[in-house]
Amino acid sequence: MRFCGSTLATLLVAALLVFAVELVARGSLAQTLDFFQQPFRPGWTTVVLFALLIVFFDALLGRPYHALFVIAPVAIGLAFVGHQKAFYLGDPLYPTDFLYARQIVELMPLLVRQRPIAAIGFTIAAIAAVAMLVAAWRFRCKRAPRLTFKARASRLVLALPALIFFGSIMDYATFSWARDRLQISPVMWDQKENYNSNGFAIAFALNVPMAKVAAPKDYSEDAMKAILGQKLAPVVVPQDRPDIIMVMSESFWDPTLLPKTTITPDPIPTVRALQSGHMLSPEFGGMTANVEFEALTGFSNAFLPYGSIPYQQYVRTPMPSLAKFLKSEGYDTRAFHPYAGWFWNRATVYRDFGFDRFLSEETLPVLDKRGPLAADTAFVEEIIENADRASRPFFYFAVTLQGHGPYEPNRYPDSTLDVKSPISEISRGSLKTYATGAADADKSLAELIDWAKKRERHTVIAFFGDHLPPLGPVYTETGFMNDVVADRNAPVETLAAEHETPLVVWSNRIGALKGVGSISPAFLPLHLMRTAGFSHPYYTGFLGEVYDRYSAVDRNMLVARTGAPTPNWARAETVDPLIRDFRCLQYDLIFGKRFGEAEFFPESQKVTRILPPPV
Repeated sequence: MRFCGSTLATLLVAALLVFAVELVARGSLAQTLDFFQQPFRPGWTTVVLFALLIVFFDALLGRPYHALFVIAPVAIGLAFVGHQKAFYLGDPLYPTDFLYARQIVELMPLLVRQRPIAAIGFTIAAIAAVAMLVAAWRFRCKRAPRLTFKARASRLVLALPALIFFGSIMDYATFSWARDRLQISPVMWDQKENYNSNGFAIAFALNVPMAKVAAPKDYSEDAMKAILGQKLAPVVVPQDRPDIIMVMSESFWDPTLLPKTTITPDPIPTVRALQSGHMLSPEFGGMTANVEFEALTGFSNAFLPYGSIPYQQYVRTPMPSLAKFLKSEGYDTRAFHPYAGWFWNRATVYRDFGFDRFLSEETLPVLDKRGPLAADTAFVEEIIENADRASRPFFYFAVTLQGHGPYEPNRYPDSTLDVKSPISEISRGSLKTYATGAADADKSLAELIDWAKKRERHTVIAFFGDHLPPLGPVYTETGFMNDVVADRNAPVETLAAEHETPLVVWSNRIGALKGVGSISPAFLPLHLMRTAGFSHPYYTGFLGEVYDRYSAVDRNMLVARTGAPTPNWARAETVDPLIRDFRCLQYDLIFGKRFGEAEFFPESQKVTRILPPPV
């Protein structure tokens, strides 16, 4: 009787805790009740899992229900962070998000500037919660009896094997009969549905193996030999070796696309006049490093686990990139970003990508600020100064900072833009802040173009936004989107509207490249190399073949050059052999045996010329 009563009490406590976690994570009582009312969803499996965790930690801590002082704050805290992330970025919380926890801490002052009252409220609530937790712990320690050695051992014997069993079924890459019987269905291609269907705790656990990337079923040495058997483009380097500058502008987008909104004067006249096409970003509101990864390597996030961050997880050794190729051809390769070098692990990644130098906040001169961040115009002027001192051809990759959110009203008191839109005063102020920053980015491009026009050397410039800005209620109040975050699995028209940013590819010999269309960032190396006059087995050869058929390769959508979409292609029984080869080749070069490295990236076998160090 005592055992049955204790079991029922533990299950009841676990059920209340799971309910609280789901309520916090979902932010909706109706959705939480729906999760528990459907018996074939794994809500009750989660209750059993939490009950086992309570039993296990009770055995370790030595008092009944002391485990709640550990499990409840952690679980509810993670659910709260997950809810906030989903609200601002549209993605749930993943285990890998802790890899960039330091980034969030560093950006906290910007978040506080936007929502100071909320920040004060959160701080007071956090302090109060910790104080209550400590008081409850001390109160419980004085009154709760200690468990006997036999009671603790029996709890461990019961809980530990069961928890090991639960851990064994969390590898989504392999079929599990037990997981299937428990109605846990990993929906790894649609993480929003994954968390909605499986609940916060189990979906979070399913994403733990994300760092392990399984080989495509078609990957083998023979398969790579078949790909290598195709005729590859040769390496051809133009005699004049043009200088190349690639600028990824933080959150740059065209705010005049918002319905019922007018902004005067036009905030982005330079980009509008020179626009080559659009970049179909795989991200929204953040995760800049993932866009950067595609633009520098020509690889695709579509072939990596949902929610992964290559810069944090997968770039651990030297990897093919535009910088590495151009360095092998005698170029001075530099990366620029006016923020900390550790952010997104850039200092390490840029070294593995083959950049000679990374000029970050630590090594750049102090730049004038526009609002709280380094001004785009000052940043571009520093790039120009480096270029004017260059003694050999150069490839510069720059990531701006000024356009970073959040966009608190009145960040730029001197703004001359007039914003008219039927939205709230706060939203209008945020939109004006964002539009002013976009106008500054446009002016910085104009300055870079004017400088390049006066140069005798052939100069190629690429400029694009990494993703749409996190403007929150501005999107819903204007009717631009149904939610404050973009949909990641939607019809191609919706995907384009919510993920496209302006793209400019320009040369001081031929002007702006036109008719590029809406492309994935992975195709930027192709257009950059073609404009500069290069030929390369991968960047213009293989990527050229893929681009001849597809303009965008997204995790949930293939977009043909004709505009025809192929949704949910990755779950189809058969995949276009060209996409299959793309995926296998990328796996081979990042995780595999690199069977194709010598042929597709001959610079990896090349001894770089001994040249004088860059000035």
